[in-house]
Amino acid sequence: MGDSTNDISLPIGLPTNTAELAELVTIANRDRSPLMIAGNSSKLDWGGMVRGAKSIVSTQKLDRLIAHAVGDLTITVEAGMKFARLQEILATAGQFLPLDPAYPDQATIGGIIATADTGSLRHRYGGVRDLLLGISFVRADGKIAKAGGRVVKNVAGYDMMKLFTGSHGTLGILTEVTLRVYPLPSNSGTVILTGAVDGLVSVAKMLLASTLTPIAVDVISTAFSRHLEISNTPSLVVKFATIPESIAQQSEQLLVIAKELGLKGGTWQGEQEEQLWSGIQTGIWGETPIGCKLGVRSTAAVETIEMIDRLTDNTSNALIHLNSGIGACALSDSQQIKSLRIHCESAGGFLSILQAPGDVREKIDVWGYRGNAVPLMREIKQQFDPVNILNPGRCF
Repeated sequence: MGDSTNDISLPIGLPTNTAELAELVTIANRDRSPLMIAGNSSKLDWGGMVRGAKSIVSTQKLDRLIAHAVGDLTITVEAGMKFARLQEILATAGQFLPLDPAYPDQATIGGIIATADTGSLRHRYGGVRDLLLGISFVRADGKIAKAGGRVVKNVAGYDMMKLFTGSHGTLGILTEVTLRVYPLPSNSGTVILTGAVDGLVSVAKMLLASTLTPIAVDVISTAFSRHLEISNTPSLVVKFATIPESIAQQSEQLLVIAKELGLKGGTWQGEQEEQLWSGIQTGIWGETPIGCKLGVRSTAAVETIEMIDRLTDNTSNALIHLNSGIGACALSDSQQIKSLRIHCESAGGFLSILQAPGDVREKIDVWGYRGNAVPLMREIKQQFDPVNILNPGRCF
């Protein structure tokens, strides 16, 4: 395991402040000693194989609250703060960060940004990059740098926040981040529709064009529907969060349309609803040997879920967020990857392998990207990390 990711036998550096982290990186740069970058290691195996790392540097002890501007709806924290703790802090002020990442109890804010791990709430609030206002980071040469700021309206300089989002720790090590937050919804209700794929396709198209205002809409595979105790068919899960009267009116409107299309429908609220969305958030990334991130055109979401059902004989936990067309699926057989990747690409999207056994990642292109941006991404990596000491091999 000495040359690949997940080598927990490597020595681990646990800096307690930015200066200590910068010193570790400076020494690694001087000695040409590659580093594996980690937060709380919940996604240490996501992406390509890290090659030649001599040690691990973790930011998990950089977990302080720096500032919470309640009135401005912004918060600044160190990158090692766990997502769950951040939500607890925000909840005391009636606010929340509208992300629902994998491993919410273990994941750090820096790791969520590095992997662009959003979730179902992307439908209403956008992705990680839409919530990130400012960053501080340690460069590959050990220097400390900043970008953005602590206010919502900030246009000075280059938008490195978007560049760092999804960079998997290859461009720099995040130390401090400022995020836009939102008022915590006090009411919610979820409509679940199940039945024939043709009916789900029709409802999905209607939702994309309607004036209804859900905060999340997910298309769920047959296996995942069973896992969530919804049904034995694919399902469409639609969450509303506004005043009770609006939730009731919008839910009823959706249920009437669904009934006309021959679909079954129902409304979940309270503890049952909370358990449902918790299961959606965490259910893909359980004990699955292969976990993939995928994207297709929004209009192809239901058909893609149907294709995953056929390809895996209704055994894959999978979902696609309707508004963005981005989703995830669990596969048990690496032979399924090629067919699913071909389908996603034909539907205007992609398939990337986030977690898989080492032998699978050695044989199959993890990212599956063949566009003309690869040379540009390699050039950016060269500019930020000319010695290639930060997560070498993780991306392209």
